[in-house]
Amino acid sequence: MADHEVRIGEKSFVVNDADFTVDPLGHGTYVVSNGTRRWRVVVAGGPDDCWVFVEGHVERVEVVTPGRKPARARSSAHDMTAPMPATVVKLLVEVGDSVQKGDPVLMLEAMKMELPVRAARHGIVRAILCKPGELVQPGVQLVELES
Repeated sequence: MADHEVRIGEKSFVVNDADFTVDPLGHGTYVVSNGTRRWRVVVAGGPDDCWVFVEGHVERVEVVTPGRKPARARSSAHDMTAPMPATVVKLLVEVGDSVQKGDPVLMLEAMKMELPVRAARHGIVRAILCKPGELVQPGVQLVELES
């Protein structure tokens, strides 16, 4: 996700000079509006480092305040991990399958939302390191690819 200038107010925020309003629905769920369009947004995690779910997309958001350095960016070239604690719902590939970058390889469920884990690059599935019904943690590799 690219860096954006964000200014936060009482119940609104500005991203690169575009205004948005935020209405909390409870349990980390919000309705965000730009006056023309509305989105249902789910937020999970702590106040300084959280995950935001919008229209099937998941993004990690790090809140950087004065005096606090941003975390080092990590490479995602081989990253096929859960973005947060989640349950494996369905495997979409088998060992030996060929995948293209962006192909869904498995489905997770977290906070009543289904989240696809996509191939980080082109390759052949070498190993599947999880199974349906298993609770997986963020940062733990779920699928291995060979070139």
